[in-house]
Amino acid sequence: MTARNTSSSLRSVSDSSAVDLELLAASLRADMSDLTAFVESLAAKLEEAVPGRTRVDRRRSGMFGPKAVRAITVDLGDRRLGLRHEGGTLQTNCAKLSGGIVLKTETVDTDTWLSALTDALAAEAQRSETARKALERLLIQ
Repeated sequence: MTARNTSSSLRSVSDSSAVDLELLAASLRADMSDLTAFVESLAAKLEEAVPGRTRVDRRRSGMFGPKAVRAITVDLGDRRLGLRHEGGTLQTNCAKLSGGIVLKTETVDTDTWLSALTDALAAEAQRSETARKALERLLIQ
């Protein structure tokens, strides 16, 4: 994902504590042409932005190969968002949580998943100053 001129959007984040959802969604979709790079970048950004709520499963593709992201799970509010990267494809799902228990899981397309992630991150940013600052860093990377 590449750096963008985000000063006006960041001002809106700082001034009103609201995340520019369009900019965040565009940032997340930016490098989907290379799925491996997209998944690795997304995992790193989510681990930084919401570290206690992000779990990343990395596995080797051989005995000595580098570890690669196989799955990302993010718990935000009453949602659990999951992404699995296998064989050059993405599988995404959204789950409804109540008290840490999954009530319903739904497989969704990648655009729907990214929109749900964007919405959940924006809601988290409104609740938490730390999350808001982390999202600002996510947007300018």
